[in-house]
Amino acid sequence: MPSLILQPSKLYHVYNRGNNQELLFYKPENYRYFLVKMRQYLAPHVRILAWCLMPNHFHLLLATPDDFNSPAYSQAVRTWLSSYTRAIQRQENRTGSLFQQHTRAKELDTEQYASICFCYIHQNPLRAGLARNAQQWVWSSYLDYIGLRAGTLCDFAAARELLDLPDEPAEIGQLILQTLPDDVATALF
Repeated sequence: MPSLILQPSKLYHVYNRGNNQELLFYKPENYRYFLVKMRQYLAPHVRILAWCLMPNHFHLLLATPDDFNSPAYSQAVRTWLSSYTRAIQRQENRTGSLFQQHTRAKELDTEQYASICFCYIHQNPLRAGLARNAQQWVWSSYLDYIGLRAGTLCDFAAARELLDLPDEPAEIGQLILQTLPDDVATALF
């Protein structure tokens, strides 16, 4: 079973969803706030290679550094998600858990598997029918990788190196949109 105990110098698909599959993001400001909190709490501990926020869940592709501190990272994830939860509870006048109890992390043990996860994360809004093309979904790192936005959350140099990505944004866009077999999704969880 995937867990939040990560090891140094590894690649991980990290994900969580709303408790009872409820919404995590109610309006655009919520997505932005979540990203601010992600930068504040998560980015100091890992290299973020890709991300996608969906209305009721999120996906991240992370690389842990050689000097990775798993307890500090775990605490940062708890603080990140609980601070976001408190903000949504105030906004929506609600109580109780916002996220499922455990944030999952699946180790991606080969470059090919990590590359497939990179594509899957960016294709998620298309697979869910939230957008007709990947450029329409602004809540992922896709626009940054294809050069249409100058986002700074992802470590693009690390992603190119660790995932053997092409240098040209158009080629990255083509790679991301390659057809993935339907059974790939189940293998990533």
